[in-house]
Amino acid sequence: MVLLFCATLFGEKILKIATYNVENLFDLQKSAYEYSEYVPNGTSGWNQKNYKIKLKNIAQVIKDIDADIIALQEVESLQALLDLRFALKQNGLYYQYYSIADKKNSVIKVALLSKIPFIYSKEISVTQTYAYRNILEAKLKIDNTELYIFVNHWKSKAGAESMRIVSAKALKKRISEIGFDKNIILLGDFNSDYEEYLKFKRKRKHNDTDGITGINHILGTINQRDFAKHVKHSKESFYNLWYDTDTTKRYSYIFRGEKEVLDNILVSQALLKDKDASYLHGSISNFNKEYLFKGENIYRWEISRAKVRKHKGKGYSDHLPVTAKFRVN
Repeated sequence: MVLLFCATLFGEKILKIATYNVENLFDLQKSAYEYSEYVPNGTSGWNQKNYKIKLKNIAQVIKDIDADIIALQEVESLQALLDLRFALKQNGLYYQYYSIADKKNSVIKVALLSKIPFIYSKEISVTQTYAYRNILEAKLKIDNTELYIFVNHWKSKAGAESMRIVSAKALKKRISEIGFDKNIILLGDFNSDYEEYLKFKRKRKHNDTDGITGINHILGTINQRDFAKHVKHSKESFYNLWYDTDTTKRYSYIFRGEKEVLDNILVSQALLKDKDASYLHGSISNFNKEYLFKGENIYRWEISRAKVRKHKGKGYSDHLPVTAKFRVN
């Protein structure tokens, strides 16, 4: 059954995996945890009309990506995820399998939609406090090939790097339990550049760790700038797929006119080798369709800047999706 979902190339199965921060997909159920402008049917106009537009717009993007598995960030609840899944089904794309990290009442959460069944999905608790969002772990099996996926949404740049290191260490601890030699994909909104350690030279306010970063040092991406299957790296290190595309294409976010990376896809060493599963060289890309831009900026969901902020009922997200492809032998 799973084989029907995967494209084929010269007899190999090709799996498309994506990540997308959908920017505040809140439902219409009042929970007391919402941001003020997303209180259902309040003065800001987060109502049935605008909710349906937001669902329709995000569903359009996901439909156009048509990934086999897509990781999502900034989903408020299971209800919001189910409503998005239904909007996708109405649009001709059906994800039979889904999961969300909702054990903690954080304002926004990470989730997964998949055409492929999970062997299991579970949450990794980073800390007990609401300052850190849980990480979602899922294990899948395609034929006899096992794949582990970890969906992340680390602390924003409102916090210093030490907060992102907390998430990185919780993630690495869990991976050490299952084994670094497995087929592992880490993806999501890490709020970290693929070379975050270099960004410190310009943004010292984030550097409270003597230059140590979660994404580069804890996850071991710092010494891997080239895609080379024959080069041996530490089995505990991960390769950031952004290095596998032209530097001008390495962005998923635009801040004050500057293109930035916040969203990443990292893979274990096993996925750089031509074995049971492997990353398809050259396939990493941001999803940069013209309709996702407004002028020089990403066409985010629009809310007025008035004293009482109002939803305008148009736009998508402030992030671009990121996609990559994998071979399954």
